[in-house]
Amino acid sequence: MSELRSRARTLTRRWWPVALAVPLGAMAGAGYAVVSHPSYAANSYVVVVPQGPGEGATAVNFAQAYGRLAGQPQVLAGAAAETGRTINELAELVRGTTSPDAPVIEITGSGGKGTDAARAADAVAKSLIAFANTSTKETGVKLVPLAGAAVPDRPATPSAQLDVAVGAAGGLLLGALVLMTRRPKKAEADPGAPVETPSEQTVTLSLEVPKRRAEAAKEPQQTGSRG
Repeated sequence: MSELRSRARTLTRRWWPVALAVPLGAMAGAGYAVVSHPSYAANSYVVVVPQGPGEGATAVNFAQAYGRLAGQPQVLAGAAAETGRTINELAELVRGTTSPDAPVIEITGSGGKGTDAARAADAVAKSLIAFANTSTKETGVKLVPLAGAAVPDRPATPSAQLDVAVGAAGGLLLGALVLMTRRPKKAEADPGAPVETPSEQTVTLSLEVPKRRAEAAKEPQQTGSRG
């Protein structure tokens, strides 16, 4: 039992920055999820239909081109009046995405309410269709609505679980950085500890060793002189 307590104390002394930073980061993420304003997202779909047979690849190419135009002022101008927002506001709330192998354009609208998000997505999709179909004779394709935006019943952001996980991960990283910057303290001498001094026997031996070596070196010389 005492060994377990000793190990626990050792781990606590060493890893306390991580143990403290992770729950604090998770709490910060949870706090952000509580105080941040919810944002809803809704999707409206438009399909590009070729006017001639065997032009599927052409329809895909035009879908990608018109998908990039979904957030441009010439398209947003028609949707601004319907949504009651300015072109700059719609540019921040709406985006268009496409598929590399299907002639479908996805218009995603966002807003503080689900109805606002769906209205923005449908308005931009309608405006994009009107803008593109004025050039049908030149392009050989026509845009038609595929599916209208459904009103979302829950916000896309914030996500409590995601925010808590991100906060905990940030706390883990911060705690690891603090742990890496810490250096073990060097052991300091205790002023109250007794100072070891060489004993009398040690001093005597240290003096006798050179004397014995000198006597051993003289003995061969004396033996040679006698011979």
